Amino acid sequence: MSVILELPKDIEDKLRRENPNLDSDLREACALALFRKGTLNHYQLSRILRLDRFETDAFLKRHGVTEQALTPTDLEADRNTLRKVLDLTQ
Repeated sequence: MSVILELPKDIEDKLRRENPNLDSDLREACALALFRKGTLNHYQLSRILRLDRFETDAFLKRHGVTEQALTPTDLEADRNTLRKVLDLTQ
């Protein structure tokens, strides 16, 4: 699928002068936004960006995205599960 973003000619010219990789950068920005929204998973993002798993991880890190970061609530739930499994009373 191709997506066309129509810009006024003068703005497009300006952006292309400032960024010779404009098409690639727009694809990355769009894919990253969809990933952040949860619309794309890691694998789909890597396919769109034409990167392998590790390159995709590096891309996400460069953009400050942490995938599936644990919250304090997640950690507390894990701790409670471990207590039940290990039969700890503390």
